[in-house]
Amino acid sequence: MPRPRRTQVSIEDTSWYHCCSRVCRRAMLMGDDKFTGKNYDHRRDWVESQLLTLASVFAIDVAAYAVMSNHLHLVLSVDIYESNNWTDRDVVEHWHQIFNGTEITQKFAKGEVVESFEINSLKHSIALYRSRLSDISWFMRCLNEPIARMANKEDKCTGRFWEGRFKSQALLDETAVLACMAYVDLNPIRAKMAKTPEDSDYTSLKLRVKAALKGKQPDKLLPFIGNERLNQPKGVYFLLKDYLELVDETGRIIRDDKRGAISENTSKVLTRLNISSDNWIKITTDFGKLFHGPVGTLQELTSYCDHLEKRRRHFSHCCQYLQVS
Repeated sequence: MPRPRRTQVSIEDTSWYHCCSRVCRRAMLMGDDKFTGKNYDHRRDWVESQLLTLASVFAIDVAAYAVMSNHLHLVLSVDIYESNNWTDRDVVEHWHQIFNGTEITQKFAKGEVVESFEINSLKHSIALYRSRLSDISWFMRCLNEPIARMANKEDKCTGRFWEGRFKSQALLDETAVLACMAYVDLNPIRAKMAKTPEDSDYTSLKLRVKAALKGKQPDKLLPFIGNERLNQPKGVYFLLKDYLELVDETGRIIRDDKRGAISENTSKVLTRLNISSDNWIKITTDFGKLFHGPVGTLQELTSYCDHLEKRRRHFSHCCQYLQVS
């Protein structure tokens, strides 16, 4: 039985989450439908465009994504401090980028006079919007609903386009985050849809590679900021160069089935993450099969379960893969 989202998301324990949505009714996000002869590749454009738009609206950063034929993967980081630091006007302006708001919030956004009897309603709306703009469920709703409406209109039908709920997993430590990002970025290579990272269409990895060739990082993705954490802007505490090399070598091993063929330089990166090369390949290949709940070391998982008052540590046996064996 599905567990309530509140028992899966705990910002106090981690801001990082892996989310996955899958389509239903034999619907497609890409490719040719042999029954109708239609090509659906343009729907992946819809998803990627909406996703990157929402990344600039919500106080939620996109670290990795992959839009596949019938599902999509995301690695998200919730920045509750950003939304709390927004002014009331910032909150309303962000919300109005995706919703109309109320008549009162429209007046407020235009700088018109808000009557005294409207103040309480305005404050309530702003508090509600501020909360929603750092909520993963609302992020996924704003991503999936427009795509479903456009797809239903195109298919001339009604009903569900996505499965009822999106899947979310808490990522409890740095190794879990990096492994999940690599797993997501390597989806097209595992599915034999691409041979190299730069050929992996509709992935965060391709955006990062294209930007890196120009000496930059994508504006709408959470940046890599290296290992120095003091006075650093928010980002992934890892060097972009190391990550791209690690994913490239992992992709070659997965594609060519050459297990253990990790270079000396990349082995040093894995040593810093305290994970063996065999476990790294296992996780980035079978992440979705191994983990069906929170992902992290046994210590992190225990702390997470205790905080949420969970009586059992589900899938604790999988923690063995997040360490040197």
